[in-house]
Amino acid sequence: MRDIQYPFENTPEVGEWIAVAEGVYWLRMPLPMALDHINLYVLEDRDGWWIIDTGMGLDGTQEAWQQLFDGPMQGKPVLGVIVTHMHPDHVGQAGWLCDKWRAPLYMSFGEYYNARTFSASDFSSISWTTHAFYIAAGVSEDYLERVRAKFKGFGNIVTPMPMAFNRLSEGDVLTIGGRDWRVMIGSGHSPEHVCLYNERDKLLFSGDQIIPRITSNISVMPSEPNANPLKRWLSSLQRFSRDLPDDTLVFPAHNTPFYGVQTRLNYLQEHHQDHLEAVEEACIEPKKAIDMLEVLFDREIGVAQMNLALGEAIAHLNYLIEIGRLSCSKDDTGVNWYQTLDKSVAKRGNRSHHKDAAPMEV
Repeated sequence: MRDIQYPFENTPEVGEWIAVAEGVYWLRMPLPMALDHINLYVLEDRDGWWIIDTGMGLDGTQEAWQQLFDGPMQGKPVLGVIVTHMHPDHVGQAGWLCDKWRAPLYMSFGEYYNARTFSASDFSSISWTTHAFYIAAGVSEDYLERVRAKFKGFGNIVTPMPMAFNRLSEGDVLTIGGRDWRVMIGSGHSPEHVCLYNERDKLLFSGDQIIPRITSNISVMPSEPNANPLKRWLSSLQRFSRDLPDDTLVFPAHNTPFYGVQTRLNYLQEHHQDHLEAVEEACIEPKKAIDMLEVLFDREIGVAQMNLALGEAIAHLNYLIEIGRLSCSKDDTGVNWYQTLDKSVAKRGNRSHHKDAAPMEV
C-alpha cells in the first residue's frame, strides 16, 4: 500500500487550468471561507466539454468561468454539467452554466432534489422542529438566538437550479472522451454523492467523498434528527476500499490530486472509529451532545461552525445508539442525555484520541 503522493507541484490559478490526464483538466475557484478553494474539472469530448462541479454562486466564479470560455475552452460548447452533490460550492453555478450553454445537468436523484429544496427554501425563521433539535443538543436559548442569526439557506449562493436533470445511479456509465466513467455512489457527507471512476486508466473524480488532507463533515441535520449518516459513510468507505486499486489517481474537490487511495480510505475509517471510542468513553457519566465538542475538536467552536460541529457530534452519538453502545433519555426541559451502556470502557484509561481542528465546511 503506497503512502499519499501528490504528482502535481503547482495548483491552477483562477481562470486557468492544468492538464492532469489526457483530456482531463483541473481548475480552481475561490471560496469565501476558511476552506478557500474548490477543485473543479473539465473533460474534453470530441465535440465539446463536460464540467464536473461548478463552484459557488458568486459573481467572481462566473467571471473565472468566462475567462476559461474565452481562453482554452474557446471554440467548443459545454455538452453537459455533472454535479457530485448538493452543497453550494459544487452546485452553485449549475443553473447559470446549464442556461448559458443549454446543457443538461447530471446528478443523482437525492442530490438534485435536496439542492432544489435547500436553495429555494425560506430560512428567515427557525421552525419548532429545528428549535427542538438544538435544545435537545444542549444549546442554550441565548446561544440559539446567535445560531438563528447565522441560519441561512443556500439560496443566496446558488443560482436558480435547472428545472430538469439526468439521473445518475450506482453503476451507470458515461462515455466521455473515449473513456467509460462508472458512477459510484457514496453517502454520509451528503445523501447520494456521485463519484466517477475509469477502470482502464485508474482515474477517480471523488468530490468530497475522498479528500487527502481534510475529513469531510458527517452531520445529522435538524430536518432528520434521528438519522445515522456515519453508518452510511463508513459503509461507503468500505465499498470504495473493495473497488479501488491503490494506484488510482484521485481528483478530489479540495486539496490536490493524489495517489494512495487505500491509505486514505483506511485513515478515514480509523479516524471515525477513534472518535466513536472517545465519545463512548466521555459518556461514562451522562453527557449532552454539546459536551462532545471538546471531545471531538481541539479548539473552541464559534457560532459560524456550530451547526457543523453539533451535527458531527450527533452523528457519532446516533451511530453508537444504533449499535447498542449508548442510551439516550430526554429530560423535562427537552435536553437529550447520553450514557455509555458498557461501563467496562472506563478500563481503557485515558487514551489519547485524535481531535479535529474544526469541522470543515465541505
